[in-house]
Amino acid sequence: MSIDVTKEQGETKGRFVAVVDGHEAELTYSRTSATLIIADHTGVPDALKGQGVGQALVEALIADARENGYRIIPLCPFVKAQYARHPEWSDVMQ
Repeated sequence: MSIDVTKEQGETKGRFVAVVDGHEAELTYSRTSATLIIADHTGVPDALKGQGVGQALVEALIADARENGYRIIPLCPFVKAQYARHPEWSDVMQ
């Protein structure tokens, strides 16, 4: 299954969004500076659980951090758990 993730960014907050079969999942963040964000929350509806949607959101966040040169504080338990499984992300994790 291909999961399209889009990024919505405001001045201090933003989110990565995936819509699958009409259900919306999101990973929200807060920007503390130009080079640091806090991954606050990952929300995946029950209808999408176990389909890799949360993983796709975190991977989009990691790719965006690498592309745009910022680091991530993984406050969200899901992001923290994914990071524990992916030590190769340490280049962008705080």
